[in-house]
Amino acid sequence: MEQESELVTGEAVVLDVRAAKLASRGLAMMLDVALQLLVLFMAMLVLSQVAAFGDEALALTLFLVTLVLIMVGYPVIFETLSRGRTLGKIALGLRVVRTDGGPVRFRHALVRGLAGFFIDFWALGLLGVVAVVTSLLSPNGRRVGDYLAGTLVIRDRMPASRTPYVGMPPQLAYWASQLDLTRLPNDLALTVRQYLSRTSELRPEAAESLGYGLAQQVAAAIGAPVPPGVPSWAYLSAVLAERRRRDQAKLQPPVQYPAQPEYAAQPEYAAPVPYAQPTQVQYAQPQATQVPQPQPTQVQYAQPQPQPGAAAPMTAPVPVTQPPPETSAEPAPENPFAPPG
Repeated sequence: MEQESELVTGEAVVLDVRAAKLASRGLAMMLDVALQLLVLFMAMLVLSQVAAFGDEALALTLFLVTLVLIMVGYPVIFETLSRGRTLGKIALGLRVVRTDGGPVRFRHALVRGLAGFFIDFWALGLLGVVAVVTSLLSPNGRRVGDYLAGTLVIRDRMPASRTPYVGMPPQLAYWASQLDLTRLPNDLALTVRQYLSRTSELRPEAAESLGYGLAQQVAAAIGAPVPPGVPSWAYLSAVLAERRRRDQAKLQPPVQYPAQPEYAAQPEYAAPVPYAQPTQVQYAQPQATQVPQPQPTQVQYAQPQPQPGAAAPMTAPVPVTQPPPETSAEPAPENPFAPPG
């Protein structure tokens, strides 16, 4: 029986995983033990030939060394090289991870192997009683070796029918991007995820009732009520999808840009001169010019010069004007020489 759990990464991101419980882990362990016993049987056949030559001490020493290498080295080597999986875990779809969600390393696998050999499975001939009791008491099915190494066994493969639908409805994408999801509790988000993964297994009225209750709890936590006309499952799916998108954005490494070459110091330039304001050019208005009227020219004719020895030219007599006679009041004397009348 498996249940969903949550892991908090070093970046404070909560990962929803499915922890493997006693049933699946026990079956994987049985497959691994069967392979170990097979290899151990083959090793004993080889060591029996060494004891046949009479060197029993050497044969016993080699047997103990071979036993430790098979029972401890087998899980340590496989979990280190395959990032937390042995042949039995590969067959059952299980994987060992750290409690922060990261892959295990050699030191984690070594602690698990040593604790499994000396405490969990083969201690005092109890044949796994300690591991069974510890796994039943642990909420995530962890044994003593997991607690000492800080690891957890999870389901690496999950059935497709149990995969929750946390896709973003296109109609709610912009609305969800404006939400404040920092106040959404992790346990409530895990409950919503479990509800979405089992919606198809519930009766329609039960699924609607449970979804409505979860939607009201989420709305009270984030302060965003369910939009009118939006079903509960779509509202919950939009909230979880937006929360997952923001968590994945935090895990993306920052973009590294190539370093810019260092340039020589540039000379300081003077302050820019402000542009002069454009001046308005006033053009002179054309004035009408008065063309002077041509004055009549007086033609002066040259006076002929008298030639020596030639008679002087005749000139027109200049009339002599006589002053008008003075009149008097006395009658003029009669002309005696006037002819008789």
